[in-house]
Amino acid sequence: MAQVTITQVKSIIDRPETQKLTIKALGLGKINKTVTVELTPQIAGMVNKVQHLVSVKNI
Repeated sequence: MAQVTITQVKSIIDRPETQKLTIKALGLGKINKTVTVELTPQIAGMVNKVQHLVSVKNI
């Protein structure tokens, strides 16, 4: 599958607990932290849930 780079661009302060847990599950947690992962349906669903907090680039 394709690789994507996910970067957290906004804070998780004052966000619902489910969004905080999703950010942690993606391996993020601080602004400007970046992870590279395979784009599976599970990862795509998590990114969709917190799309307002992250930016995604295809590799």
